[in-house]
Amino acid sequence: MRKGIIFGIIICIAVTVQSADRPNIVLVMCDDLGWGDVGFNGGKEIRTPHLDAMAKASLRFERFYAAAPVCSPTRGSCLTGRHPFRYGIYFANTGHMKPEELTLAELLRKHGYATGHFGKWHLGTLTTKVKDANRGGPQEKKHFSPPQANGFDVCFSTESKVPTWNPMVKPKVNARRTWWDPTDDNEPYGTAYWNEKGERVTENLSGANSRVIMDRAIPFMRRAAEKEEPFFAIVWFHTPHLPVVAGPAYARMYAGEEKYTQHYRGCITAMDEQVGRLRTELRAMGVARNTMVTFCSDNGPEGKAGRAPGSAGHLSGRKRDLLEGGIRVPGLIEWPARIRSGNTTVPAVTSDYLPTILEIIGAQPVEDRPLDGISLLPLFARKMSARNRPIGFQSGGQVAWIEDRYKLYGNGKKPLKLFDLTADSAERTDLAVEHPEIVQRMVTALKEWQASCKRSDAGGDYPK
Repeated sequence: MRKGIIFGIIICIAVTVQSADRPNIVLVMCDDLGWGDVGFNGGKEIRTPHLDAMAKASLRFERFYAAAPVCSPTRGSCLTGRHPFRYGIYFANTGHMKPEELTLAELLRKHGYATGHFGKWHLGTLTTKVKDANRGGPQEKKHFSPPQANGFDVCFSTESKVPTWNPMVKPKVNARRTWWDPTDDNEPYGTAYWNEKGERVTENLSGANSRVIMDRAIPFMRRAAEKEEPFFAIVWFHTPHLPVVAGPAYARMYAGEEKYTQHYRGCITAMDEQVGRLRTELRAMGVARNTMVTFCSDNGPEGKAGRAPGSAGHLSGRKRDLLEGGIRVPGLIEWPARIRSGNTTVPAVTSDYLPTILEIIGAQPVEDRPLDGISLLPLFARKMSARNRPIGFQSGGQVAWIEDRYKLYGNGKKPLKLFDLTADSAERTDLAVEHPEIVQRMVTALKEWQASCKRSDAGGDYPK
């Protein structure tokens, strides 16, 4: 059943709202950026002055979570408000955004928003005609689910990763595959940018990939602003996902470091400039005050600690882990009209975007299927001191269940561990033996949630 039919059956949430009640919304997300890679979380190695300035004007989350420790599942949670195990995107390069799922772009378009996606998609293939990136082509036709089929009017999107400098060109790699350099060989990388018409984009694709993306996103926002039309823009940077490549000027900022580190840090600084550019342009358009801009990462940093330059700070674990370093990521929300700057220890997750934004615009909540996110609007008004719903995680044989204070963590057949995140965010002390009653209570809730996810994944949430 196609989405247009589903809307006619189950969605009755269109309401008339005043323009002032419809803020512009920009969701910015990095790819593999670690908790400790930014200055506003205490990182000192990488220059992120624009993000640090944004943090001072934002609600900064000390406990912001990606819904998964890898890319694709987290991205799906941003659009659906649901855990990825409910709709079959269990890991990167698996599944696709199903037509029966309701996306934030579809819902906002019903409320008069212009919708645009810019950057990495990773929620389905973008072409059925040619091999593209990790998937694509006729052999992956069943996974064809581009942004324009999921509520986006405009898109400038890749299926998966690209180099962070000269994104369409294969960079030069050293023998141990530990760093990449720009090259003049112009050998295609194998990934294309596609627009909403299903056409390959070939112009303005050189230099910092974060700038290439922002060059498309800002004109989209400007056109909507000129029409006095609210806009919803997703800006999903590829930075700093491998292969990390920094332009010469950015690499020189970190001269003296080994090459992998130069490129890693340099591409993040290049991305940081584009965040600053975005905030400057919103002010120039006259819409900054009533624009909600969020910033986060899709998971923790790539590679092993001590061998890769990405930093999870003091946290345990990295990408692919359900320990804190794999899922706790930098998190900011800036909205001058409604949010006072400051820090919060209340846990939030990428699944919270959809219910939060629906409440902001006065839409009726989605009630025909379970959501895993909650509205953060009370938090914006400083009326929320604790999260009223736990956050569940499952990935690659790991499980986690997070309440305000406690976290239950399991990896395979090993005994479940219990951590007090308020006193031990580095997860060094297992309290499971000391508090069996807490473990049992959390295990019961976790199993109930897993059963709910399994019912959803089997199609139980979709109308027949």
